[in-house]
Amino acid sequence: MIIAETERLRIRAWKESDRDLFFAINSDPKVMEFFPFRRSRAESDALFDRVGKGIAETGFGFFAVALKADDKPIGFCGLALTDLEPHLPKGTVEIGWRLAPPYWGKGYLTEAANALLRYGFEEKGLSEVVSFAVPANTRSTAVMQRIGMHRDPSRDFDHPRVPTDQPTLVRHVLYAISAEEWRAHRSKAGK
Repeated sequence: MIIAETERLRIRAWKESDRDLFFAINSDPKVMEFFPFRRSRAESDALFDRVGKGIAETGFGFFAVALKADDKPIGFCGLALTDLEPHLPKGTVEIGWRLAPPYWGKGYLTEAANALLRYGFEEKGLSEVVSFAVPANTRSTAVMQRIGMHRDPSRDFDHPRVPTDQPTLVRHVLYAISAEEWRAHRSKAGK
């Protein structure tokens, strides 16, 4: 299942052959710098299976991002249903990503995220998409800004699934974009 294609990328369902890349990004210290833990191979494989099942059941989830030229996976980007009540009510859709370090700084995540916002607003009929990260994760918040999201400090929150013994990872800033804001951003960007 292909969700979207861009000039350089294919956003698609995961293939069995993608497991190694999925494990690599979920255990990489640089990729997971702002997360409370790295995943073991068994944990990564279990998550891989859950992500694949969720995509098949709902059409939402973290999709593989692959280079269009050879279908080589380089990371993931997706629209996922979140449930972090009371901070994010059930049914809230977040956009999120992880990318293998050799592919950082090339605009791939911005390209993939823009394609997924189009998918979410045009094909899935979403009214809003959110994203969140620890404040120090400026690489991710920069992508959020480039795709037209705006910070909403009134919705910042302490992540309930982050252990309190890691205080620098508990607080999260929230960015959001509505369907109307997305249309305006696209129009302004001439897309």
